[in-house]
Amino acid sequence: MEGDEEEDYMSDLFIKQDVRPGLPMVRRMKEAIQKEEKQKEANEKNRQKSIKEEEKERRDLVLKSALGNENKGFALLQKMGYKSGQALGKTGEGIVEPIPLNIKTGRSGLGHEELKKRKAEEKLENYRKKVHMRKQANEQAADQFRLRFKNKQEERKMEGDLRRSQRACQQLDIQKDIDVPKEPWYWLEPEEEDEKDENDKEDECTSSDISVPEKLHLLTAYLREHHFYCIWCGTTYEDSEDLSSNCPGDSAADHD
Repeated sequence: MEGDEEEDYMSDLFIKQDVRPGLPMVRRMKEAIQKEEKQKEANEKNRQKSIKEEEKERRDLVLKSALGNENKGFALLQKMGYKSGQALGKTGEGIVEPIPLNIKTGRSGLGHEELKKRKAEEKLENYRKKVHMRKQANEQAADQFRLRFKNKQEERKMEGDLRRSQRACQQLDIQKDIDVPKEPWYWLEPEEEDEKDENDKEDECTSSDISVPEKLHLLTAYLREHHFYCIWCGTTYEDSEDLSSNCPGDSAADHD
């Protein structure tokens, strides 16, 4: 019998069979996905619709259909000469379509949406105010830092000018055979001293009460008055007239 004969492994039917590894697994996955989709469709069809869904379907169906003669309001309009598709009004400038309905499906009361909108706007405004205040605080902190840095630089510059003035005062006083400064802080203090008496300590405490700008002002005035010397010019003038006529001023700002 031909049916009992063994298959020819060289025939076209056998050769055309797809024997790639993993192919049966892919087919089974596709079949499972298709079966799942069909089951979902069947469940959707057999699912009982909720009351809200049925009301929505009925409402949409009624709103989509035009008014018929059975409607009393439409019948009255027709008696007054109204025709379907015509605009309202004597001149025909009114509306053609009915005013659309705004269906409220939620359980919140009237005005709730406006309240939510207002609260959201207030929240946004408060956030913007916080951002603005934070920005102002950062700018103020930056300005204060720059001011402190500038003041520190000016203070260091004044301290340097004071040391220069003390050094010049000591040299000019010694040239005039002045062994003791007018004030203890007019000269530079020695770097190392083994002993200090009580008077020196009292003088040091008194001089420390004077600020650096005040010391600089007093010492530069002393140098200009007694030695005709300006630390910013770095020049010793012949007399007060020569100093006043050739020196720009008695402060660092005048020499900038």
